[in-house]
Amino acid sequence: MSRLTDLIALAKAKDPQLGADLGREFRVLSSRLPFGLNFERHSPEAVELPQRPVRKGDKVRVVPERGSTKNGDQRLWQVKAIRKAGNGSLADLELLGATQAEIKSVSVDDLVVVAEFRDTIYPGLMSTGRVERGGDKPFHTVINGENYHVLKALTYTHRGKVDAIYIDPPYNTGAKDWRYNNDYVEGDDLYRHSKWLAMMERRLLVAKELLNPTDSILIVTIDEKEVHRLGVLLEQLFPEAQIQMCTIVINPSGTSRDLLSRVEEHAFFAFFGGARPCRVLDNLLTVVASAPDALPWESLLRRGNTWYRHMRPNLCYPVLIDRSSGEIKGVGEPFSGDHENLRPKEINGLDAAWPVRTDGRLGIWRKDGRGLMRLVERGFAYASAPDERRGTWSIKYLMAGAIRAIAANRLIVERTGIRGQVESRGGTGTGSIIKTVWNRPSHNAGMHGSALLRQLLPGRRFPFPKALYAVEDALRAVIASKSDAVVLDFFSGSGTTAHAVMRLNKQDGGCRQCISVTNNEVAADEQKALREQGIRPGDTDWERWGICDYITKPRVRAAINGKTPEGEAINGDYNFTDKFPIADGFEENAEFFTLTYESPIAVNHNMAFARIAPLLWMRAGSRGKRIDKLPVQGWGVVCAYGLLVDLDAATPFIRAVNKAKDLRIAFIVTDDDRRFQSIARRLRGGVEPVRLYKSYLTNFSFANGE
Repeated sequence: MSRLTDLIALAKAKDPQLGADLGREFRVLSSRLPFGLNFERHSPEAVELPQRPVRKGDKVRVVPERGSTKNGDQRLWQVKAIRKAGNGSLADLELLGATQAEIKSVSVDDLVVVAEFRDTIYPGLMSTGRVERGGDKPFHTVINGENYHVLKALTYTHRGKVDAIYIDPPYNTGAKDWRYNNDYVEGDDLYRHSKWLAMMERRLLVAKELLNPTDSILIVTIDEKEVHRLGVLLEQLFPEAQIQMCTIVINPSGTSRDLLSRVEEHAFFAFFGGARPCRVLDNLLTVVASAPDALPWESLLRRGNTWYRHMRPNLCYPVLIDRSSGEIKGVGEPFSGDHENLRPKEINGLDAAWPVRTDGRLGIWRKDGRGLMRLVERGFAYASAPDERRGTWSIKYLMAGAIRAIAANRLIVERTGIRGQVESRGGTGTGSIIKTVWNRPSHNAGMHGSALLRQLLPGRRFPFPKALYAVEDALRAVIASKSDAVVLDFFSGSGTTAHAVMRLNKQDGGCRQCISVTNNEVAADEQKALREQGIRPGDTDWERWGICDYITKPRVRAAINGKTPEGEAINGDYNFTDKFPIADGFEENAEFFTLTYESPIAVNHNMAFARIAPLLWMRAGSRGKRIDKLPVQGWGVVCAYGLLVDLDAATPFIRAVNKAKDLRIAFIVTDDDRRFQSIARRLRGGVEPVRLYKSYLTNFSFANGE
């Protein structure tokens, strides 16, 4: 080993790049485990960026001429210069990694930028549309981009903030379902498993940085082709996690892909920190879910760091309670004053129970007044006890799932509570932990994956979408108690995870948000037809057929609006946990983005702010308004964050930040650390000062190991 390091040092002295490459490969080989999972980690990975403008210094490939169906030249070139030539531009290229120098000039239109995964990137986001039906709720986001690079981008916005990751990666069956270095991985590829493991390891290692280390969950679904390798990989990457696997029946009729008829797939659950499974009404295996004795009462007060009365003013109203009996008699009008401490404590001789948070400020209830009184009339909501510390009452209610279970006689109740609430009749326990084998009709991928997608997007096809209710059940089992959870899916495909998160929110009034990441890959069969027509990646007529633009974004939009892309009301009903027309849609917000690649020089000089702005907004929680342009007055403040560009305007900026009680982040643009610290000290407690653009540039250098 010492002799090898000496030889590498000699090589580095003669050729620094060669020495660095040899050193990298040596470290990979020397880190291999004597036992466990070994694979070709050094196998390179790169991605073509057809929509990225070509710049001097870029790595590029020469694409085939229009009308050709060949792969083209896979060698990498570096752009040495770009010059005008007639009505277009020519790029002077030099071949990378060649033993002898090779140069040529090629039209810029015939080049595609290539990013190797060893390269440092400086990402941005460009909005491509949004849908708003959720009022002040946070936005779900859908990001079109190479998922490895999007994960890198999220290290700036969500490092340690993600509560749950649910991914359904390529199953590596030998079908043309995924690419590695611009080529489909075929079933006869000798390095098929190594490529798959290398691909997964790179992404899981970045994903680990995003998960909350004290309380979060990773869920990965897979079939029998890679289930054993994936299990070992997870054990090696996450030794601190508690990992368990579930088997899910997704096709009871069976698929004869191999010798036996396959009916199932698998899901690995990795629990980090103090994360534990939630108790739910259905354990997903037994015919009748166990009926709990203690009903799953939930607090009517909406929890979470952001839910103060200004977010949903109509939900900040008094619940009127008879002090002697503790019975709810009615509700009052929402609070409309400026001084919360002047709210009435008694109305018409009844206690006025307001949604008071632990810090003493007014928050909001999960139900409006009319909806609450309907629950009270049925015994599904009641005032449990006075809360002397907060000066109010604790109000409890049953969520939709429990009410459905009562209606289906899976929970047997009687209205025998001393305050008019229902109580369980017989049995013990508080719900069930899901089993490691799931067998539910709702998990049939054909009926509740493919068929459902056809209802949402008539005439559009996507191979093997997940059953909506299977994803919903998986997430409910781990985040049912987290009404404001952040969920990430970086293999989002048709967008089932975002759809499932919206379903959970509707059932319990939650404000969970989902970040969906997918590329805009065009299906293999369609690629050939498009190339024959002279259409290439990057062209508008190519990109509109990609997964993100053709399936993911339209599906999320259709789910929220309850309408097909053609504007027709979607036929059919949602079933199982709750039943309602698909055409009702959801009270949710979503915004769609495309990943961009920025120059660090442009970023540092405020020239890329329009693409950096969405990252600042996402870091602040993806809620409320966004500062999309550099403010002319030198500073701007919205509900979630503030931006200071002109340090001479620091005083009014600080005054506005300190007045905005729900603001949590202040971005300060300066190269002067002394002035940054001076401004940071003047901010009120609870506001995180972030220095731009140093924090941004340093984050991505650090994320790349530099």
